[in-house]
Amino acid sequence: MKWILKVFSLALVLVTASCTGVPEGINPVQGFALQPYLGVWHEVARLDHSFERGLTQVTATYSLRDDGSVKVLNRGWDALSAKRKEAEGRALFVGPSNEGRLKVSFFGPFYGAYNIIEYDPAKYSMIAGPDRSYFWILAREPKLDPETLERLIKRAAALGFATDKLIYPEPLAKK
Repeated sequence: MKWILKVFSLALVLVTASCTGVPEGINPVQGFALQPYLGVWHEVARLDHSFERGLTQVTATYSLRDDGSVKVLNRGWDALSAKRKEAEGRALFVGPSNEGRLKVSFFGPFYGAYNIIEYDPAKYSMIAGPDRSYFWILAREPKLDPETLERLIKRAAALGFATDKLIYPEPLAKK
């Protein structure tokens, strides 16, 4: 019985660790500073996943919690249900705080990778998950200028992301 428990525990550790990893050949940004990253980001492009399927007008808002972790508030419009959906999570640095490598949890003890692979804190951020099936381009404004977007997509393609499968959700109208 103890043997089964040890094997199960080891498997759980390996699975959990792999969810917060970095895709091979990709490096999170160095010299990262959290304070300028906080605030509202608009989703410009993403690869498809069930937790965001059908959502448009997607935003992510990052703020500092009292305990030093990062509050993550994701919102999006679901046309099918005609409702705004919202999910609140918590992000923590995986390594040093000057490296753009965090883990995010929306479901208790389960974390997913949030690897910032390129960013300009005033303009855009390019995010990878634990593997190349998770990818986002975020921007401070509802739309990103076409030249920057094209450059980021080319870089993502060179890094092995399936940019031909990117979804470009309808942006939130600027008030």
